Amino acid sequence: MTILPLIRLLRPLQWLKNLMVFFPPFLSGALAHPGLLAKGLVPFLAFCCASSAAYVINDFNDLEQDAIHPLKARRPLPSGAVTRSAAIACAFVLLMMGGALALRVSWLFFAYVLLYLLVSAAYSLFLKDQPIFDIFCISTGFVLRLYAGGAAFGVMISDWLFLTVFLLAIFLSVGKRFSERRSLGGEAGQHRVTLGKYPDGFLESAMYLSGASVLVTYSIYVISKPMLVYTVPLCLFGLLRYLYRVKSGGEGDPTSSLLTDPLLLATGGFWTVLVGLSVYL
Repeated sequence: MTILPLIRLLRPLQWLKNLMVFFPPFLSGALAHPGLLAKGLVPFLAFCCASSAAYVINDFNDLEQDAIHPLKARRPLPSGAVTRSAAIACAFVLLMMGGALALRVSWLFFAYVLLYLLVSAAYSLFLKDQPIFDIFCISTGFVLRLYAGGAAFGVMISDWLFLTVFLLAIFLSVGKRFSERRSLGGEAGQHRVTLGKYPDGFLESAMYLSGASVLVTYSIYVISKPMLVYTVPLCLFGLLRYLYRVKSGGEGDPTSSLLTDPLLLATGGFWTVLVGLSVYL
C-alpha cells in the first residue's frame, strides 16, 4: 500500500470547508491584527484532522454501498487500495491529533470539535438514512466550524451570520442530494437510502426555498455594513450559478463545484476581495 491512497482517504480537497473557522475574524476585521492569521493555523489543522477522521469512519461504514456505486467504488477503501485495518488506524491517529490540537486552542474550541465529531458519528451510523435529518446534520457541521472559529479568535457570531451560514449549507446539501438522485436514476435508493425516501420534486423545491432564504438573511446581515451591501448581487449570482449547474446536470458537491466551475470560483474570489476592501480599508 502506497501513501497516495491514504492521502486520498483523508479527502484533502474537502479541507476547504474548514476555512469556515476564519470567517468570524475575517468578517469582523480581526485578521488585520498582527499574528492573528498565524494563530488560526492550529484551529484549522484541528478541524482538518477531525473532519478527515469523520470521512474515514463514514467510508468504513458505507463500504458495501460504495463498492457498487459507479464513482465511489474508486475510493481507497471500497477499491481495496487501503485495507480496513489501515483505515481504522488512520482514523484513530487523526482523532488523537485533532483532539490534541483542539486542546491547544481552548476548552471551548475543543468542545465544538468534539460536538462536530459526535454529530458526524450520529450521521454516519443512522441519521444519514433519515430524510431531512441527513441534510441538517451536514449543515450543522458548517455551523460548528463557524462557532469554533469564533471561539478560537474571540469573535462573537451574530444571529444573521449564523442563519446565513446554516441556510447556505442547507441549500448546498440539498443541491448535492438532488444531483445524486438525478445521476443515479432508479437505483438512487440502493446507493443512498434517503434518496429513495424523498418524494418527487421535494429536493428541487427545497433548493429554491433555502436559496431564497439565504439571499434574505445575507441581505439583512450586510444591510447595515458600509460597502458590504454591494456583495448581495454577487451572492445572488453565486446561488443562481449553482442552481444552473445542478439543474443542467453538473455535479452538486460544493467543493467540486467551486474548484471546477470557473464562474463560481471567480464569484467566490471577487466576493472575498470586496469584503476585504470593505472591512479592512
